Amino acid sequence: MAGTQEALLAPPQRSLGDRAFDVLIWGGLALLLVAGFRGAEIAKLGDLFAGSQNMRQFGAEFVRPNFTDWRLYVANMWLTIQMALWGTAFALVIAVPLGLAAARNVSPVWIQQPVRRFLDVLRSVPDLVVGAIFVVAIGLGPFAGVMALAVNTGGVLGKLFSEAVEAIDRAPVEGVRATGAAPLQEIVWGVMPQVAPLWTSYALYRFEANARSATVLSLIGAGGIGQNLFDSINSFAFDQTSAIVIVIVIAVSAIDLLSQVIRTRLL
Repeated sequence: MAGTQEALLAPPQRSLGDRAFDVLIWGGLALLLVAGFRGAEIAKLGDLFAGSQNMRQFGAEFVRPNFTDWRLYVANMWLTIQMALWGTAFALVIAVPLGLAAARNVSPVWIQQPVRRFLDVLRSVPDLVVGAIFVVAIGLGPFAGVMALAVNTGGVLGKLFSEAVEAIDRAPVEGVRATGAAPLQEIVWGVMPQVAPLWTSYALYRFEANARSATVLSLIGAGGIGQNLFDSINSFAFDQTSAIVIVIVIAVSAIDLLSQVIRTRLL
């Protein structure tokens, strides 16, 4: 009896092949880190703590934020949030059909594989490059930033949505099918109720991320608070930079708190 209990409590033994594969993966990762040490200039890590004059000036001004233009910062932060909101909304229009089409248990392979490669393309192109293309097409302004966010986020959400669909329980789908439902009805009544809470959680997270990413898109003329941020950095007005960063942190934190409340009610 004691031997049986010990056997039940003993951890499962992994095969030699599995352990060798783990060593190969983690050893390869360690080698990549070592190989990239010089290229990434990791030796400069100590310069962060060298106490140079520039760092002392930056630190001294950064701890004294200048909120003289706070109304401008709040207005531009609101514009940035609007860009993130619409970018995420357009991304959902892209991601929902493509996410379903990329799922192995919903689409045939001749649809699934091309859609997956298309989603790879959407995720791979940086926001700034996509934004620059839209600036050429439609001119400067927030809409170029909205479309840049929509394209990249659509690719990310499409992949996440497809993986959520592939993880569903097949029983509800088969139950709907047993009633004689069409394939579209199987998706509406068998798939969507299972993935909707998780899809919503993913969309809210990407909205939070887009609120941060939208600040960078000001580099290509998309507007928003990012323009104020980079202008203050370029002019070495670090007290203004500090105030802008505080406004961004407060806004993103508020979005995060709101998202948590919504996710708690959905999941």
